[in-house]
Amino acid sequence: MQPITDEAFDHLVTRAMDELPQRYIQGLDNVAILYADEPDEHQRAKSHLDDRHILLGLYEGIPLTQRGAGYSFVLPDKITLFKHALLHISHNEAQLFEEVKRTLWHEIAHYYGLSHEDMDKILRRKRE
Repeated sequence: MQPITDEAFDHLVTRAMDELPQRYIQGLDNVAILYADEPDEHQRAKSHLDDRHILLGLYEGIPLTQRGAGYSFVLPDKITLFKHALLHISHNEAQLFEEVKRTLWHEIAHYYGLSHEDMDKILRRKRE
């Protein structure tokens, strides 16, 4: 897919947020949602990313299920969407929007404490 402007990508992210179940969006507390062209070196290392894989999004923070009584005065958790990777797997703007929405939902699930295994189980139950 052809590159798009940051402004157009930001619009897709905002639209995706509007279409996700609002009870989960409204429950986001102390979370910044950002985008970047590519993961930085720290994000690449944290994700064990190599040249054969791409990273669409990343949740960095303390999931709700791990927050205790001492959780206060901390920097916001961060969800980052990676624009170039999302563009790479998309053939058109409609597909890009769906990938942005799916990736955003996936990273929000991590905020709520779901692991990849938990998400796989939920998807399998939905298909049955």
